[in-house]
Amino acid sequence: MTARKILVVFPGQGSQYVGMGSDIVEEFPTAREVYERASEVLGYDMCETSFRDPRGELNLTRYTQPALLTHEIACFEALKTVAGDAFEPVLAAGHSLGEYTALVAAGALSFEDALRLVAKRGELMSSLGRGGMLATTLDVDSAAALAGRHFCGIAGCNLPDQTVVAGDDADLDALVEDLGQRFPGKRAIRLNTEGAFHTYLMVSAALEFRPALEQTPFAEPRIGVLSNYTGKLHDSDAASIRSRLFLQLFNPVLWYECLMTALDQGIDTIVEIGGGIGKGEGPAEKRPNLEGIVKKSLKSRQDAPQYLPAINSAGIRAAGQQLAEA
Repeated sequence: MTARKILVVFPGQGSQYVGMGSDIVEEFPTAREVYERASEVLGYDMCETSFRDPRGELNLTRYTQPALLTHEIACFEALKTVAGDAFEPVLAAGHSLGEYTALVAAGALSFEDALRLVAKRGELMSSLGRGGMLATTLDVDSAAALAGRHFCGIAGCNLPDQTVVAGDDADLDALVEDLGQRFPGKRAIRLNTEGAFHTYLMVSAALEFRPALEQTPFAEPRIGVLSNYTGKLHDSDAASIRSRLFLQLFNPVLWYECLMTALDQGIDTIVEIGGGIGKGEGPAEKRPNLEGIVKKSLKSRQDAPQYLPAINSAGIRAAGQQLAEA
């Protein structure tokens, strides 16, 4: 039997929801242990924050990022127990915050150190950030030209026709009005964030974050990890990884390029792990955050990899079974 070439992908901010992780903690002891470890490191009850959110904190960036990292690693560990040796990723990638989870999955960063980093990252992005983000159906060149007219920047390149721009709120309002006149039929959706992430408005946060990165130990990744900053594989040395995580904070997320790099590496399976979106209230009713982007990226390829979601108990069991039976 030929081993699969698996890419694991982890979503970023925006895929959090109240109740996230409650199902897997009940079913998988390994997931329960991950939540317990997170609570010990952070000094608050991660189960309470993620499952019930009694103080309305889950959507605050300083809590969102550790909660998502915890959920993603808990799902990752649960999938390992179901699939066994059939689940051996060769590449890992994460969207923004998810890049830290990818580094944990690759053994480059301990779960505890990653929690401390993203807690600090979220705190700084929230306290020092300003403005907002806008998802458009523009290509990157058109979006860049438009953003350059309104003191905004490119924050993410998700697909050839899906570019995220970001800037101060008043500048985004002017940009939306201009977009309607210059690009009839194109759409723009305001994202629920606490700042213009991945643009020049995050430089102050990045400078404050750099000492935390430099004090954190990084190991050589056991598998390839894709960099949001370059769209290519991270170099294996710690200094380079730290530098690219620093630069990631105020540069666009090159997600589409990350996926294309993974495809060039010959992957045949993509497993999305953690998070969830949609109007449904419980974990079983949520949809994977990155599924649409991933499938659109693969649409024109004859040798498109199989896509498997593992974002809740049912998905983890189904994905694990498919991997084990291959």
